[in-house]
Amino acid sequence: MKTYVLTVFEKTGEKLLDESFPAANDQEAKKLGEERLAKEGFLEHTHRCVSPEAKLILFHR
Repeated sequence: MKTYVLTVFEKTGEKLLDESFPAANDQEAKKLGEERLAKEGFLEHTHRCVSPEAKLILFHR
């Protein structure tokens, strides 16, 4: 398992969510990240999810 980081920002730059979670691979991390964003109502906020290698898995501006 790898540890991915999901971060959500307000337009002002304030972090609304900054958490890490485990996933087996990039595809699973993307799915889990999208589910978390939907649950919290953050799909339309600026967000990113990165892998341990700093690869961008999810991004919305």
